[in-house]
Amino acid sequence: MVNVDQAARVSDWAGSGLAYLTGPPGKDPDVSRAAVLTEARGVAADIAGLLGVEVDAATMLAGRAAILGLTRGGRVSAGGATRLLATADGWCAIALPRADDVAALPALLETDTAPDDPWTALSGWAAMRSTEAVAARGQLLDIAVAGLGEVSAEPPVVRRSGRADRPRRVDGLLVADLSSLWAGPLCGQLLARAGAVVVKVESPRRPDGTRSGEPAFFDWMNFGKLSYAVDFDDDTEALRRLLTAADVVIEGSRPVALRRRGLSADDVPGRVGRIWLRITGYRGQPYRSAFGDDAAVAGGLVGTTADGPVFCGDAIADPLAGLEAVRALAQSLHRGGDEVIDVSMAQVAARYAALPRTLWTAAITVEQPQAPPPSPPASPLGADNAAVRHIVSERLCTPC
Repeated sequence: MVNVDQAARVSDWAGSGLAYLTGPPGKDPDVSRAAVLTEARGVAADIAGLLGVEVDAATMLAGRAAILGLTRGGRVSAGGATRLLATADGWCAIALPRADDVAALPALLETDTAPDDPWTALSGWAAMRSTEAVAARGQLLDIAVAGLGEVSAEPPVVRRSGRADRPRRVDGLLVADLSSLWAGPLCGQLLARAGAVVVKVESPRRPDGTRSGEPAFFDWMNFGKLSYAVDFDDDTEALRRLLTAADVVIEGSRPVALRRRGLSADDVPGRVGRIWLRITGYRGQPYRSAFGDDAAVAGGLVGTTADGPVFCGDAIADPLAGLEAVRALAQSLHRGGDEVIDVSMAQVAARYAALPRTLWTAAITVEQPQAPPPSPPASPLGADNAAVRHIVSERLCTPC
């Protein structure tokens, strides 16, 4: 007998486009992770109740793939930059999305020259080493490497930093969004939709990498935000003023990046009720790089085949962490704020990986991911510098 609830979950997973993104290429998709979408819909419902913003969880999880025209690649991530490789004692994910990652391959492989076929070389190299050794070598060279299931599930860590106890409304709050790529910007986007004044902060030397990618995705995550371009090294005082004036700070870089500039949550005085949200790859590993696909593997959130693991969705730890971060932040506003919140992408993925798997053998119609409605264009880099400086000066009660 078919379980009605299970059938509904599978149907949702298949219709959302997530099944289209999970499983070996050219073969049946994997629907074993159908509970992930059900859980994400619950988080979206909580966000709607707390912030008054409707969130389509399926679109948030599969929308980027629809915009970019991605499909499932099995052990090759949908985006193509990450692969699952067998090690001597298990599986690992290695991500090479940056030019610096490819340039570091000779050092990783301990060879004099770059290999003609990086992935063939990496496959042979990883197969001769333990998962732990592969991950340690990658971390040493700032390459995102994750062992399958190395991280256990943990909720966001919340540290009280003040005594505010009255619920706060989101509309009109000033949000400094220092994050990039997907998880953090998604959080900032939903706050902007809820009525907050969100300032997207970027270094003119190293702007958000998605700014140079597909415009539709960058616009989707960043429309409605003010763009503030400030050099994190040469103009730290301007950045410090913004962080001091902000009601909410979203930090998506590795924790040491702001700490070494004296701009961390512990360094910058805040307004009453300020919430500082940190989204990182791994809790307690401040130097470790992470992206959505490898963080998902670290948490064990993968599809399964008879031949081993395959990637689940498209960089799925990113949007899941973004949704969890928004909910945690909204709950903090309800408590009055004055909190520092740490959200780990890998540990979020581990929580979803712990959900019951769906065993399903019946035929199912699989839909392609659906793109979100077209978004207005995001502000050009630095277009709102003057407006942001004016807002900050007014809030700090200093001359413009």
